Amino acid sequence: MTLTIVLAAAAVIAGLDQLIKYFILQTVAESGPVKVLGDLLSFVYVENRGVAFGMLQDHVWLFAVITFVLIGIFIWLIISKKMTGKLFLVSAMLMIGGGLGNLIDRLFRGFVVDYISLSFFPPVCNFADYCITAGAIMFIAALLFHGDKTGKKPVPAVNTENGADAAAQAAEGGDDDKAKQEEPDGEENAD
Repeated sequence: MTLTIVLAAAAVIAGLDQLIKYFILQTVAESGPVKVLGDLLSFVYVENRGVAFGMLQDHVWLFAVITFVLIGIFIWLIISKKMTGKLFLVSAMLMIGGGLGNLIDRLFRGFVVDYISLSFFPPVCNFADYCITAGAIMFIAALLFHGDKTGKKPVPAVNTENGADAAAQAAEGGDDDKAKQEEPDGEENAD
């Protein structure tokens, strides 16, 4: 179910990206740049045949393979590793959706339509690029700060003679009080 939601959200992001690009092709590509917030934000039409900053020009199939491999890795992480943390899932939605949006451009147009020009950030980008960037930042944050969000509860380590019974009870969802073991002198171990 989680994978279905991630892929559906990614499809919506890719669809929105394509809708915006269609609008840009119908308006800005024909009429020229449009200033929205003075010199801060403009919409311009740029055909990007490479990746960020115009690197690796005209390598469509390389980008297609990389995109499919990355999507496969996300699917594998969700299914096999059961990564279900919200931050990870949102990052997967953004990166898969943005990747698909740009992949559609590369496969059907031979280039990516870029249109967002910010005065303080020289490269012209698009909605998919910003989704990929935000997703990558969230993915790194999920890995660094949230660790393994698989939903599994750790089994406490117990080092007494009855430790195996207590660990089994804890793994089965037994009462925390039952999992406590008494020390030989009669005091409870609060570990």
